[in-house]
Amino acid sequence: MTKLAIIGGTGLTQLSDLTIIKRDKLYTPYGAPSADFITGELNQKEVIFLARHGNPHTIAPHKINYRANIWGLKQLGVEQIIAVAAVGGISELMAPAHIAIPDQIIDYSYGRNHTFFEDDNSPVKHIDFTYPYSQKLRSALISAAAKATINISPIGTYGCTQGPRLETAAEIKRMERDGCDIVGMTGMPEAALAKELGMDYASISVIANWAAGKTEGEITMAEIEQHLHVGMANIAQLLKIIIALA
Repeated sequence: MTKLAIIGGTGLTQLSDLTIIKRDKLYTPYGAPSADFITGELNQKEVIFLARHGNPHTIAPHKINYRANIWGLKQLGVEQIIAVAAVGGISELMAPAHIAIPDQIIDYSYGRNHTFFEDDNSPVKHIDFTYPYSQKLRSALISAAAKATINISPIGTYGCTQGPRLETAAEIKRMERDGCDIVGMTGMPEAALAKELGMDYASISVIANWAAGKTEGEITMAEIEQHLHVGMANIAQLLKIIIALA
């Protein structure tokens, strides 16, 4: 059985019928992960959860120890990672509460520890990153959405910004010209690190709001929370199906 992990918010461990089995506190050569690794069981299938921003939610996107998180999952024997993330919608189809399974990334972040191969004694390793997400895992997510009759976008380009601030309207215009469909703050270097360690990685992106300048007025947290409530309910359905197939 392929060992599956889900990286996302702490609320993901509240899936109905999920039984928490254990918590692992790991220390890695890259420091401490964001939180304990929680192992749960759903329909006799095990899955590992990691709260990307800590528990409680206190770690800003640019402060997340992505290397410790991915290394820890590898040490626990994880082979596949599903990354759940709230994003802003840029292109026309990416309306609030919609779900996308992106197939490409453009990285606008900076200053993050983005590789395991940078120490003086490390070999130089150039991974092929033409297709940043695992097609096998993406296909499984797309099939799960069809089975659950959830409307999704099966492709899309994720633009990763630095955060924690939201983007300016001008930045979003530039990203749209670059071909970005959605904007988030945690997609990189998470995807690249997983690829360096040979792990299948895919993302479920839930659109929490229209990106800056796409609507009149400012973006409010009340608006984001409302759309996330709807989107996360659909994501919970997808995850139940994926866990059952793991």
